[in-house]
Amino acid sequence: MTMLAVFRSRAQALEYISALKASGVPAQAVNTPKEAGVGCGISAKFEDAFLSRAKICLTQRPYSSFSGFMVRRGSVFSYR
Repeated sequence: MTMLAVFRSRAQALEYISALKASGVPAQAVNTPKEAGVGCGISAKFEDAFLSRAKICLTQRPYSSFSGFMVRRGSVFSYR
């Protein structure tokens, strides 16, 4: 299942994606879906099998703009 880590800051989203990749999580930058309600931005996309590693990466830096994780259900993303 596809997951998104949603950020209100583009810079923090890109930094987080780098941290994910450094920890072995295949991740990429994608446009934040409108369902997130945070305006236009960038989110980190990865598979749910890596959620535990993704959560650990969140604790290693002060990501003040992190809004939450979203999961794809069908063609729509919703907060988990």
